[in-house]
Amino acid sequence: MPSLSVDLMRPEDLDEVLGIERASFSMPWSRGAFLYEMQQNRVARCWVAREDGGVVGYLCLWEVAGELHITNVAVHPTVRRRGIARTLLGGVLDGARQRGLRLVVLEVRPSNAEALGLYDSFGFRVVGRRRGYYYDTGEDALVMEADLQAAQPGSRA
Repeated sequence: MPSLSVDLMRPEDLDEVLGIERASFSMPWSRGAFLYEMQQNRVARCWVAREDGGVVGYLCLWEVAGELHITNVAVHPTVRRRGIARTLLGGVLDGARQRGLRLVVLEVRPSNAEALGLYDSFGFRVVGRRRGYYYDTGEDALVMEADLQAAQPGSRA
């Protein structure tokens, strides 16, 4: 079985990251958006999951005022359902919990059943709705949050 490692995203990862991004989203982030997050946005961090030297998934977040905001998560379509997103998200949440952070928030499409299941397994709950958030389809976004001091990562998987 291939070994999975998680590292900070580097500019040289972007060709692979952009391939995953375009395969995963109808409104993909641009190269410039990822570069901005990595090089200029002081509250942002982006992580990649590597398998056999290649990028198979990633997660980007902002840490602001003691809270995490998950901004982007994706796994290459050919390796989904193998726990890669769970590994990325679990690692981020464990790190935040160890640093004493309490809250993590994210937005997700109500139609994204796989993501909703993953987030639910980490103790996220729906706390609101952003009407028309996704301008490509007009779909709302569900706002989800998890109390890091209460939720145990993956405990309800």
